[in-house]
Amino acid sequence: MRSVQDALYNWLSIKVVCDARPEDTAARETLDLFDEIIKNEQHLSNVEVTTDDVMYYVTYIHEGESKKARFPRELIEVMLKQINQEPDKYCNFPFENE
Repeated sequence: MRSVQDALYNWLSIKVVCDARPEDTAARETLDLFDEIIKNEQHLSNVEVTTDDVMYYVTYIHEGESKKARFPRELIEVMLKQINQEPDKYCNFPFENE
């Protein structure tokens, strides 16, 4: 991931999907991947998300400094809306050991 902003955008987009679809194993695996990226490659900690009617707000610690990012809801929720509009294209395949 090139930038903190890109990493947070990707992480937040899949987090929204994962939160809305807790049974979606692909979303969970992807979120786990982006969790690793924001923690280990971007060195972010204490990542917290709040939202209002228009935006998502992400606060985090980077290199010892508290920082903030914001993303329009419509941009972050594109993937979830697409899944909800065409659920047959996004079937869940459970983990093999379940």
